[in-house]
Amino acid sequence: MKVPDLKTILHVGSLTIALALPAIALPTMANADEVVEKSHALSLIGAPKYPADFDHLDFVNPEAPKGGTLRLSAFGGFDSLNPFIAKGNASGVVQQTIETLMETHLGEPSAEYGLIAETVEVPADDSWVIFNLRAEARFHDGSPITAEDVIFSFERLRQEGRPFYRYYYRNVVSHEVLGPRRVKFTFSSGGNRELPQIMGQLPVMSKAWWQGREFGATSLEAPLGSGPYRVAQVEPNRRVVLERVPDHWARNLGLSRGRYNFDTIRYEYFADQTAMLEAFKANVYDYRSENSSKNWATAYDFPAREKGLVKLELVPHSRPTGMQGFVYNTRRPVFANRTLRQALAYAFDFEWANQNLFYGQYTRTQSYFSNTELAATGLPSPEELALLEPLRGQVPDAVFTEPYVAPSTAGRGGLRSNLRQANKLLRDAGYIVRDKKLIDPATDEPVTFEVLLADPQFERIVLPFTQNLARPGVTATVRAVDTAPFQNRVRSYDFDMIVGSTPQSESPGNEQRDFFGSEAADREGGRNLMGIKSAAVDTLIDHVIFAADRAALVTATRALDRVLLHSHLVIQQWHITASRIAYWDKFGRPDTNPTYGVDVLSWWVDPEKAARVGGKAQ
Repeated sequence: MKVPDLKTILHVGSLTIALALPAIALPTMANADEVVEKSHALSLIGAPKYPADFDHLDFVNPEAPKGGTLRLSAFGGFDSLNPFIAKGNASGVVQQTIETLMETHLGEPSAEYGLIAETVEVPADDSWVIFNLRAEARFHDGSPITAEDVIFSFERLRQEGRPFYRYYYRNVVSHEVLGPRRVKFTFSSGGNRELPQIMGQLPVMSKAWWQGREFGATSLEAPLGSGPYRVAQVEPNRRVVLERVPDHWARNLGLSRGRYNFDTIRYEYFADQTAMLEAFKANVYDYRSENSSKNWATAYDFPAREKGLVKLELVPHSRPTGMQGFVYNTRRPVFANRTLRQALAYAFDFEWANQNLFYGQYTRTQSYFSNTELAATGLPSPEELALLEPLRGQVPDAVFTEPYVAPSTAGRGGLRSNLRQANKLLRDAGYIVRDKKLIDPATDEPVTFEVLLADPQFERIVLPFTQNLARPGVTATVRAVDTAPFQNRVRSYDFDMIVGSTPQSESPGNEQRDFFGSEAADREGGRNLMGIKSAAVDTLIDHVIFAADRAALVTATRALDRVLLHSHLVIQQWHITASRIAYWDKFGRPDTNPTYGVDVLSWWVDPEKAARVGGKAQ
């Protein structure tokens, strides 16, 4: 399944009941021999938790008061309010104003519930999907959302949207309007359980509003949406202000009750991470999700916290942590050799960094699917071997013989022992040292590369790594650039190594083609950052996508994980299974958090607390 979209990431990162009976699927007949399930929700893991008429999510206060302002921060800048195209640097927060056919939530990430679509119909083989739209669904100008708007949105995104959309929707072979509020998408084949939910994630835009406007052009005019908020104020590179839509058509749906409580949400943009932190301490914005272990340990001792006006919390979560690491761009000749990539990983001393830089807060990542049952462990199971044996000779031999474990300096010998192992690997692969420089046997040139960063604060982590690399003769330099040039270089794959991440969900699927598929490697603006091209990996991705059930999905994902790990495409870094949040104590909150983290949009302003806290730009 797709990783959380920008709206969900806001809930997780910028900060993305009573017992319910299982959803009742109502069988209908499409053809004489075809049983179709019609339901209010879809789930890739078991039955949906909530029934069709559920009143509210179990991690919200359905009687939460409305009013007040939530002030958030954003890093970088923006020159466009069109988040769906590759041109420009768009403000992603605008995506909150545009709704999708179905919606997930942070308490049940593998399920989608009807939002614009009241019900969804899917045949047993998942070869097509039909959405039946709600009669009450409206854009902000009061016009109804129709099947024509759905088809228009799909066509524009696939033809003119970010490259991701063309790839994501490539298995849709036809689409048709079956009625004013009924639309069908037909797929290239059956067996892909995720495709109906992928189509449920389709953002729906107004066909009438876009008439006479160029979809593929950057613009500071916010597109007409239908969500609980709309854009009220824009200052490029500085601020976006959203205002709540008081008569929002979906305000009484179970997905909405108790959420979207703030009258206004202000996003203040910062070009510097230090300035962003200091602005929080000065009460310029209210809520902060802290990504720096150093800041968490050292930067929050200031008067307002001592007075109890600022709260810090470590909130456990169960969401997949994915993979973050030093990403090799294998399009570069210097990183074409798998053994070199394997050897360089021995120069990264995670244990030292965790103790001296991270205050012991992190765990070393050992899988692309960490913090889930999908992560490969030990040697391949018989079920995994059934998928891997036909690929023998196309994947590293170690896949069959060695459990993957990232190099560690925790044992006897520490870093020195690791560097000896790296030197042995390099010698065996034909690398030699000449004039204290490691020489690539393929080019007879020194091994040199650049680590490109968007955040200068990361230099404190990268520089010790480059110093360790110098000991076997590798020259690695570090360059930090502003957000816009960094994005442009990454978009065109103009880098040697970056710090990158591959987010995952509990139900991986079609997005794996974009992360690791051969076709994505040459597609500018895609997410195959490492440039991997492997027919074996493509085959395993297909096994993931077309898994018949949960057990088959787990098996296929573990097999894919093994091959990726033993291909040495990244040097794994770290993860944490909790959200570090800091906030000015002006809020009321539900009694529980969702399993996937913190949903700040289910909070509300407590007037008495807000008066005590005060603050700028209220």
